[in-house]
Amino acid sequence: MINALTSACCALFLVGSSMVFADLKSIEDAALSEVTGQSGVYLAGDISINEAGGTISDSYFGLCSEAGKICGARIALQTEQNGGWFVIDNLRGSIAFEGLTMRIRDIDSGFGGDGALFNRDVLEIGMPESLRFDEFQFTLAGSATERPTDGGFEQLDILGVEMSGEATIKGNLLVFPTD
Repeated sequence: MINALTSACCALFLVGSSMVFADLKSIEDAALSEVTGQSGVYLAGDISINEAGGTISDSYFGLCSEAGKICGARIALQTEQNGGWFVIDNLRGSIAFEGLTMRIRDIDSGFGGDGALFNRDVLEIGMPESLRFDEFQFTLAGSATERPTDGGFEQLDILGVEMSGEATIKGNLLVFPTD
């Protein structure tokens, strides 16, 4: 019985697959210009940042398991020419996302009448359908110096964030060009 069923399935597969064919042909530019479709990019990915620790080339950073070492990446932004530093410190963990989109959108109406005056293209970033955080963490802080190893280093931690779980985000982010 099983052999008869297997033989029947194989025969159906062979008959069905013989009906399927594809023909690849080159297409001229004029014909290609008539082809329309959706424009944009759909992205899914997984980003891991310093899960095991920072660089070990100097004496400050090290593996997360080392006592007395700082684990994680650091992003330092100086908001004024001779001012202090705004930092995102101890950045580590992973983020996975599904459904981040990017496309060019024409703004020629809406926005309380300002869209018609604007009448230009913008970058539209569609928020991902889901974000998954796995032991993702960072510290927002103010710092006197760019690096913890610089002389006169002092840092005031403002907010520590730790996230694990899933988040749903809806909406679009529009990036308007400036001249």
